[in-house]
Amino acid sequence: MADTLKVLGQAAPSAATETDLYTVPARTMTTVSSLLVCNRDGSAHVFRIAVRPKGAAISNEHYLYYGTSLAANAAMAIIVGMTLSEADVVTVYDADGNLSFTLFGVETT
Repeated sequence: MADTLKVLGQAAPSAATETDLYTVPARTMTTVSSLLVCNRDGSAHVFRIAVRPKGAAISNEHYLYYGTSLAANAAMAIIVGMTLSEADVVTVYDADGNLSFTLFGVETT
């Protein structure tokens, strides 16, 4: 087994659009270490983060954060420490299109 430390995904979603930040590749297990959310605007904005097992359609039970507000020009570092299996998906949402998301972790193949 080989471990690869990396930036797993980066996205600046369009307003009010569920966006897949990262999908675990085939024959891979991933350990997510942290997720950073950055507000690039001078006003507070709201975001969501969900984990969808095996790429399931988004549903209420998948949300880790929902309607969370991030202050103007601020950043939030979320220390996660979660493991994901093949085809699991991390999905993000930005209500207004002013946030950036970066996911860090380790892929094990």
